[in-house]
Amino acid sequence: MRLKINVAMEYALAPDDPALLAITAAETQGQKVLESDLAIDNATVRWIDGECGIGDRVWASAQGPRLKLRYLARVDVIRPDVVLRKLNAAPLPALPGDVLTFVRPSRFCPSDQLASFTEKRFGHLAGADKIAAIAEWVARSLSYIAGSSHAGTTAIDTFVTREGVCRDYAHLVCALARAANIPARYSSAYGPDVSPPDFHAVAEVWLEGAWHIVDATGMSSAANLVVIASGRDAGDIPFMETANWAELIGQSVEVSRE
Repeated sequence: MRLKINVAMEYALAPDDPALLAITAAETQGQKVLESDLAIDNATVRWIDGECGIGDRVWASAQGPRLKLRYLARVDVIRPDVVLRKLNAAPLPALPGDVLTFVRPSRFCPSDQLASFTEKRFGHLAGADKIAAIAEWVARSLSYIAGSSHAGTTAIDTFVTREGVCRDYAHLVCALARAANIPARYSSAYGPDVSPPDFHAVAEVWLEGAWHIVDATGMSSAANLVVIASGRDAGDIPFMETANWAELIGQSVEVSRE
């Protein structure tokens, strides 16, 4: 599937406060970037490698009080949808070192606090069957409500309130998977069926030696998602990060099938 991405952003920033951006499509397994053009008005930029070796980050230092940019891309998604129930989970001693960290609790995914619930609810299952049950439980238990969470909302908060947006669905899936000793990471992405159109978030789980996308919101699948970045949780890979305040002037994210 070929997807076209069109992003426009404008923010007012504090003086001399560079922004770290994570908005460009990653050249990574399952997708091929055909075109990628980031244009930032009146700014100096510096590119750096992304977390987990996935994608790029951009330091943008605006020469005035506003950061204004346009990002255009065309990406072929060649990642097939996989039936998770046919995949096995590896025991902890068999995990690669760079994967083991995704079993541990993180700021927004305090999985250790969900261990008892996870064992009681999903302990009778194993591997991908457990992941499928977790994703189904999150999808069924949560209500997708815009504005119901904020930048500090954790998976525990979402577990209690039973509402949130894609960020919260992904955090809760990650936390429950990790509580079951299955590595899970948080990924930002673009999807054509995300509603309302915006940057999207999904979980990825490690099964049979590879990462597999899990979207409990039901708005995307492995075959129609363009990954931007991956990390332990949203704190690792915000689409824009500044040291001081940033005021939204305007933002749009359009993703369409070509």
